[in-house]
Amino acid sequence: MTRATGIITGLLLAALGACSPALDWRDVRPGGDSLVLLFPCRPEAHERTVRIAGADRRMRMLGCDAAGMTFSLASLDAEAADRVQPLLEALKLALAGNLGAAAGPPLPFAPAGATPSAGSSRMSVAGRRPDGEALRAETACFVHGLHVYQATVLGKAPSAEAVSTFMESARFAPPGARERSATR
Repeated sequence: MTRATGIITGLLLAALGACSPALDWRDVRPGGDSLVLLFPCRPEAHERTVRIAGADRRMRMLGCDAAGMTFSLASLDAEAADRVQPLLEALKLALAGNLGAAAGPPLPFAPAGATPSAGSSRMSVAGRRPDGEALRAETACFVHGLHVYQATVLGKAPSAEAVSTFMESARFAPPGARERSATR
Protein backbone atom coordinates (compact mmCIF):
# COMPACT_ATOMS: atom_id res chain seq x y z
CA MET A 1 0.00 0.00 0.00
CA THR A 2 1.43 3.37 -0.95
CA ARG A 3 1.59 6.24 1.49
CA ALA A 4 -1.18 8.12 -0.42
CA THR A 5 -3.47 5.05 -0.36
CA GLY A 6 -2.83 4.68 3.38
CA ILE A 7 -3.71 8.33 4.00
CA ILE A 8 -6.89 8.08 1.89
CA THR A 9 -7.90 4.86 3.67
CA GLY A 10 -7.29 6.51 7.04
CA LEU A 11 -9.35 9.56 6.06
CA LEU A 12 -12.22 7.35 4.83
CA LEU A 13 -12.21 5.37 8.07
CA ALA A 14 -12.18 8.59 10.08
CA ALA A 15 -15.07 9.96 8.02
CA LEU A 16 -17.07 6.78 8.51
CA GLY A 17 -16.42 6.98 12.25
CA ALA A 18 -17.58 10.59 12.27
CA CYS A 19 -20.81 9.56 10.57
CA SER A 20 -21.72 6.99 13.22
CA PRO A 21 -24.32 8.55 15.49
CA ALA A 22 -23.55 9.12 19.16
CA LEU A 23 -27.23 8.48 19.82
CA ASP A 24 -28.44 5.20 18.31
CA TRP A 25 -32.19 5.41 19.04
CA ARG A 26 -34.15 2.17 19.50
CA ASP A 27 -37.60 1.23 20.81
CA VAL A 28 -37.41 -0.45 24.21
CA ARG A 29 -40.21 -2.10 26.18
CA PRO A 30 -39.11 -2.28 29.82
CA GLY A 31 -39.58 -5.74 31.30
CA GLY A 32 -42.59 -6.61 29.16
CA ASP A 33 -44.58 -3.53 30.21
CA SER A 34 -46.88 -1.94 27.68
CA LEU A 35 -44.67 1.19 27.88
CA VAL A 36 -42.49 1.74 24.82
CA LEU A 37 -39.72 4.35 24.96
CA LEU A 38 -36.85 5.29 22.64
CA PHE A 39 -33.42 4.92 24.25
CA PRO A 40 -30.28 6.24 22.46
CA CYS A 41 -28.22 3.28 23.67
CA ARG A 42 -28.81 -0.26 24.94
CA PRO A 43 -30.12 0.17 28.51
CA GLU A 44 -29.19 -2.09 31.39
CA ALA A 45 -31.91 -3.27 33.76
CA HIS A 46 -31.60 -3.07 37.54
CA GLU A 47 -33.98 -3.65 40.40
CA ARG A 48 -33.70 -2.61 44.03
CA THR A 49 -35.75 -1.85 47.10
CA VAL A 50 -36.09 1.86 47.90
CA ARG A 51 -37.78 3.70 50.72
CA ILE A 52 -40.15 6.19 49.12
CA ALA A 53 -43.43 7.81 50.18
CA GLY A 54 -43.10 6.17 53.60
CA ALA A 55 -42.76 2.55 52.43
CA ASP A 56 -40.20 0.12 51.03
CA ARG A 57 -40.94 -0.60 47.37
CA ARG A 58 -39.31 -2.52 44.52
CA MET A 59 -38.07 -0.09 41.88
CA ARG A 60 -37.22 -1.30 38.39
CA MET A 61 -34.73 0.81 36.49
CA LEU A 62 -33.35 0.97 32.98
CA GLY A 63 -30.45 3.20 32.11
CA CYS A 64 -27.60 3.91 29.75
CA ASP A 65 -25.08 6.64 28.96
CA ALA A 66 -24.64 8.29 25.57
CA ALA A 67 -23.14 11.57 24.35
CA GLY A 68 -22.35 12.75 27.89
CA MET A 69 -25.91 12.17 29.12
CA THR A 70 -27.56 9.49 31.24
CA PHE A 71 -30.98 8.27 30.08
CA SER A 72 -33.05 6.39 32.65
CA LEU A 73 -36.48 5.07 33.42
CA ALA A 74 -37.63 4.10 36.91
CA SER A 75 -40.93 2.36 37.62
CA LEU A 76 -42.80 1.46 40.77
CA ASP A 77 -46.02 -0.40 41.50
CA ALA A 78 -48.25 1.82 43.65
CA GLU A 79 -50.34 -1.23 44.68
CA ALA A 80 -53.41 0.95 45.32
CA ALA A 81 -54.97 3.97 43.61
CA ASP A 82 -54.60 6.21 46.70
CA ARG A 83 -50.80 5.69 46.60
CA VAL A 84 -50.26 6.86 43.02
CA GLN A 85 -50.25 10.62 43.72
CA PRO A 86 -47.93 10.41 46.77
CA LEU A 87 -45.48 8.29 44.74
CA LEU A 88 -45.46 10.79 41.86
CA GLU A 89 -44.70 13.64 44.27
CA ALA A 90 -42.07 11.61 46.15
CA LEU A 91 -40.21 10.81 42.91
CA LYS A 92 -40.07 14.49 41.97
CA LEU A 93 -38.89 15.54 45.43
CA ALA A 94 -36.27 12.79 45.56
CA LEU A 95 -34.72 13.88 42.27
CA ALA A 96 -34.55 17.53 43.36
CA GLY A 97 -33.18 16.48 46.76
CA ASN A 98 -30.50 14.27 45.18
CA LEU A 99 -29.28 17.25 43.16
CA GLY A 100 -29.54 19.64 46.10
CA ALA A 101 -31.90 21.92 44.21
CA ALA A 102 -35.49 22.96 43.87
CA ALA A 103 -37.39 21.80 40.82
CA GLY A 104 -38.54 24.24 38.18
CA PRO A 105 -42.23 24.72 37.52
CA PRO A 106 -43.90 21.50 36.34
CA LEU A 107 -45.46 21.31 32.89
CA PRO A 108 -48.29 18.92 32.00
CA PHE A 109 -47.08 15.62 30.54
CA ALA A 110 -49.12 12.64 29.38
CA PRO A 111 -47.72 10.02 27.00
CA ALA A 112 -50.14 8.35 24.59
CA GLY A 113 -52.17 5.75 26.47
CA ALA A 114 -51.15 6.97 29.96
CA THR A 115 -53.66 7.07 32.79
CA PRO A 116 -54.76 10.68 33.34
CA SER A 117 -53.30 12.09 36.56
CA ALA A 118 -52.99 15.62 37.90
CA GLY A 119 -49.49 14.74 39.16
CA SER A 120 -48.16 13.64 35.77
CA SER A 121 -45.70 16.32 34.69
CA ARG A 122 -42.39 17.24 33.15
CA MET A 123 -39.83 19.47 34.88
CA SER A 124 -36.25 20.64 34.86
CA VAL A 125 -33.92 20.52 37.88
CA ALA A 126 -30.56 22.32 37.98
CA GLY A 127 -28.26 21.24 40.78
CA ARG A 128 -24.86 19.79 41.61
CA ARG A 129 -23.19 16.43 42.01
CA PRO A 130 -21.74 15.68 45.45
CA ASP A 131 -18.33 16.81 44.07
CA GLY A 132 -19.83 20.23 43.22
CA GLU A 133 -20.02 19.75 39.43
CA ALA A 134 -23.08 21.42 37.86
CA LEU A 135 -25.73 19.01 36.66
CA ARG A 136 -29.16 19.33 35.06
CA ALA A 137 -31.96 16.80 34.97
CA GLU A 138 -34.93 16.84 32.65
CA THR A 139 -37.58 14.49 34.00
CA ALA A 140 -41.13 13.35 33.36
CA CYS A 141 -43.34 11.50 35.81
CA PHE A 142 -46.46 9.70 34.61
CA VAL A 143 -48.86 6.87 35.37
CA HIS A 144 -50.33 3.80 33.71
CA GLY A 145 -52.85 1.99 35.88
CA LEU A 146 -51.11 1.52 39.23
CA HIS A 147 -47.60 1.83 37.77
CA VAL A 148 -45.72 5.08 38.31
CA TYR A 149 -42.87 6.00 35.95
CA GLN A 150 -40.06 8.55 35.96
CA ALA A 151 -38.09 9.12 32.73
CA THR A 152 -34.95 11.24 33.19
CA VAL A 153 -32.12 12.69 31.11
CA LEU A 154 -29.19 13.81 33.26
CA GLY A 155 -26.04 15.68 32.23
CA LYS A 156 -24.03 18.88 32.40
CA ALA A 157 -26.14 20.38 29.61
CA PRO A 158 -28.54 17.79 28.16
CA SER A 159 -29.26 18.32 24.48
CA ALA A 160 -32.76 19.74 24.00
CA GLU A 161 -33.18 17.53 20.92
CA ALA A 162 -32.16 14.36 22.79
CA VAL A 163 -34.42 15.22 25.74
CA SER A 164 -37.35 15.87 23.41
CA THR A 165 -36.79 12.64 21.46
CA PHE A 166 -36.57 10.58 24.68
CA MET A 167 -39.56 12.14 26.44
CA GLU A 168 -41.86 12.49 23.45
CA SER A 169 -41.28 8.86 22.41
CA ALA A 170 -42.98 7.50 25.56
CA ARG A 171 -46.20 5.71 24.71
CA PHE A 172 -48.22 2.76 25.91
CA ALA A 173 -48.62 0.14 23.21
CA PRO A 174 -51.92 -1.67 22.84
CA PRO A 175 -51.97 -5.23 24.22
CA GLY A 176 -50.40 -7.72 21.84
CA ALA A 177 -48.23 -5.14 20.02
CA ARG A 178 -44.76 -6.52 19.33
CA GLU A 179 -41.78 -4.38 20.32
CA ARG A 180 -38.18 -5.10 21.26
CA SER A 181 -37.65 -5.76 24.96
CA ALA A 182 -34.74 -4.39 27.00
CA THR A 183 -34.63 -7.53 29.11
CA ARG A 184 -34.10 -10.11 26.37
